[in-house]
Amino acid sequence: MAASVFDGAHLARLFPTAEVGRLFTDGAELRAMLLTEGMLAKAQGELGVIPKDSAGAIQRAAMEIHLDPGALAQATGANGVSVPALVEAFRTEMQAPEHAQYVHWGATSQDILDTGLMLRLRQAVSVVERDLVQILTALAGLAETHADLPMAARTYGQHATPTSFGALVAAWGEPLINLLGELPELRRACLVVSLSGAAGTSSALGPKAAKTRAALARLLNLGDPGRNWHTDRTPVLRLADWFTRIGLALGKMGEDLTELTQTGIGEISLGGGGSSSTMPQKQNPVGPAVMVALARQGAGLLAVLHGAAMHRHQRDGAAWFTEWMCLPQIVLGAAAAAQTAVELSEGLKPDAQAMADALTGGLDLIHAETLSFALAALMPRPEAQARTKALCKKAADTGTPLKQMIARDWPQLDAETLTDPAQQMGSAPEEARAFAARARDLTLE
Repeated sequence: MAASVFDGAHLARLFPTAEVGRLFTDGAELRAMLLTEGMLAKAQGELGVIPKDSAGAIQRAAMEIHLDPGALAQATGANGVSVPALVEAFRTEMQAPEHAQYVHWGATSQDILDTGLMLRLRQAVSVVERDLVQILTALAGLAETHADLPMAARTYGQHATPTSFGALVAAWGEPLINLLGELPELRRACLVVSLSGAAGTSSALGPKAAKTRAALARLLNLGDPGRNWHTDRTPVLRLADWFTRIGLALGKMGEDLTELTQTGIGEISLGGGGSSSTMPQKQNPVGPAVMVALARQGAGLLAVLHGAAMHRHQRDGAAWFTEWMCLPQIVLGAAAAAQTAVELSEGLKPDAQAMADALTGGLDLIHAETLSFALAALMPRPEAQARTKALCKKAADTGTPLKQMIARDWPQLDAETLTDPAQQMGSAPEEARAFAARARDLTLE
């Protein structure tokens, strides 16, 4: 097994990260840092902080030069950070010492690493956003089509009252709508540059430090935080939280699908895959299991990441290293969950007969709450509840459907309507259609 499930060649289709996986490679990290160095030089050249011709040379070199990540390993191991080795290698490769001396002017390693990270996180957000739109499109179709399809709602794993399959689908999709709705503010407040120098004071950046930071933000199309955030990891935490909540939302969907496809329930078909090596009759819910596992991993890593947000003084190596270990796994986990959910959501099919059998196979006891409220119109509520409970016990003891007992003992009530799942779903159909409309409005913007 590989060190990470996202790195294993044979696990690539089980935990698919698509383009996001390529953002968390050594090459992608170096390219992002070189782009930052190049644009920093351009910004400083525009402001007269460094010579304009040197700024141009640095910017061009940053676009053209490719560094070997392995060549940085020894120095990184000694320094605890890759930027010093990157800067040295970059200056050497430029073969123009008169210009190369201005590379990394006034910046610190954390400025380059954090800004490069934000460039990659911006792309990751966009890729996952695209997948969420695709998931919502599929879920909206399911919710609308099956808004009136009755099924048993379950609480504590037990039958509760009737709902609709469309409403269940809406419950999977609503958190995703909210997560997409958070993106404009998240992008504005969290996808920001870092440029504050060695100890966050911008002393080496000179009197034009704030203008340089603003110019760098403009050139990279990132936000200007207007401050130093070396030890305030709020932007990283908020982005990580967003990715984690994607995993949790899809993990809930995975839990429901695992339950609803299990032997004895079988109310949903996943549409393929999941074979067993020794039991040919099985179709294992592999995709749902992947989403649940990724949600659990993300939640655990987010807790560790929160602990790593407590930096000592102006920079803390241990806290920073912990962030490096957790954050990529959180982002990749969300990406893999979203990719898995895209495929699942487009192949889901409800089994209407299995849902109907579940609703009618329990002696109509799923309608006990409805009966109690009908009786409450004829007597005080506590008495209605007691009568309903007694009637349910008698139905269970005698094997007589509740509908028959209502018709016998309470002929003034409409037993057919009270025990008709299609008429006892409450607001479920409307909620399903309302979700579908919101999802379509969002995905068509």
